[in-house]
Amino acid sequence: MSLAVTGIVFAIIFPAELPDKTALASLVLGSRYDPRPVFVGVAGAFLVHVCLAIAAGSLIALLPHRLVEGVVAAMFLVGAVLLLRGARGEQAGTEELPASSSVAGRRVAATSFGVVLVAEFGDLTQIVTANLAAHYQDPIAVGVGATLALWAVGGLAIVGGRKVQRILSLTWLTRIAAGVMIVLAGFSLVSAVTG
Repeated sequence: MSLAVTGIVFAIIFPAELPDKTALASLVLGSRYDPRPVFVGVAGAFLVHVCLAIAAGSLIALLPHRLVEGVVAAMFLVGAVLLLRGARGEQAGTEELPASSSVAGRRVAATSFGVVLVAEFGDLTQIVTANLAAHYQDPIAVGVGATLALWAVGGLAIVGGRKVQRILSLTWLTRIAAGVMIVLAGFSLVSAVTG
């Protein structure tokens, strides 16, 4: 396992997930319920998605190198476009759960797991994780980096999401993540052309 790859993956996934609907869902759930079972549910859902993305990326890695790099470059560009477009149109859209102080911890964890599991399917960070797994061919390093980044975002959203937004706006976080993806697309494209 490469710690450098883990760090790179963390640095890509973390800012890409901050303005995401699952971060907003985590924020809503954390503001209404005990943060501990919310985090357990959110963390479990993210782990499932990382495992699915790593499996998909490992299958992609079996293809010829130039083809993989070309596909990865295209996916990073598509991801950057989707991230920038989604930032304009997606500032709402999380369902609030009925407030109740008697909701059991297991039910809160299960609800949090279900909300994030459904919201994250086909999400940009899941696609990016699959691309990174195909690019680096180090599934453990990519998996650890992506999981830690998603857990960090979930934890921040649950505990202190409003403070993070005061420091750095979602618009700038989105732009930073999109910029990183464009740079990575450029590197992949160069690698596809030069072999």
